[in-house]
Amino acid sequence: MSLFARAASFAAVTLCAGLLLGTTTPGFAQEVPSAHVSTLNALALPQVPMTPTAPDSEATQTKIQPAVVQTVQSLPQSAPAVADDQDDDDYDTLADAVADQSGALDDAEMRCLAAGVFFESKGEPLAGQLAVAKTIINRTKSGRFPKSICAVLTQAGQFSFVRGGTVPTAEGRAGWQTAVAVAKVAARDLWEGTADNALYFHARRVAPSWRATKIAAIGNHVFYR
Repeated sequence: MSLFARAASFAAVTLCAGLLLGTTTPGFAQEVPSAHVSTLNALALPQVPMTPTAPDSEATQTKIQPAVVQTVQSLPQSAPAVADDQDDDDYDTLADAVADQSGALDDAEMRCLAAGVFFESKGEPLAGQLAVAKTIINRTKSGRFPKSICAVLTQAGQFSFVRGGTVPTAEGRAGWQTAVAVAKVAARDLWEGTADNALYFHARRVAPSWRATKIAAIGNHVFYR
């Protein structure tokens, strides 16, 4: 290398070293106003709108709680509730059931049933009166006779106390209130008798040649199925 080239290289190295020292030494650093720096940063960075977030929002406060399994002991089974009227229809005797019925009537069918009991079995034991009432009711359900009590009584040739197809009244006569009470006991099925499935009956003083099955004899009547 020539002397001239060496001198040029040395000058270049010296100049570069001086520039480096000027930029790194605090005494040579240029002070740039802060306003200008903010402006430059604003221009250099993209502007993204900021959405305010509530510091106590549900998103930041939500925490996953560990599952808690509670052991519930089975409670002792209590006794079933007993209705207050459970024993309303339980009677010790037929007489108790009859005595518990009111004498009021507001139904034509019940009036006919009470008339049948009265005219066919007044003065009979309560069991005999009940059997008469049950026989009349059974006929309405059998399919062999009319479906209403009044029609069963007024059927031709069946009950001798019926005249002209009309059921007579016995209201106000002795024994009527008992007949009403017995009719209600039978209609409500409040007492089981020995002739509950009877369809026919006759007085003991007669002996019809029936082929029906005899099921009971109560008071002055014999009952058949």
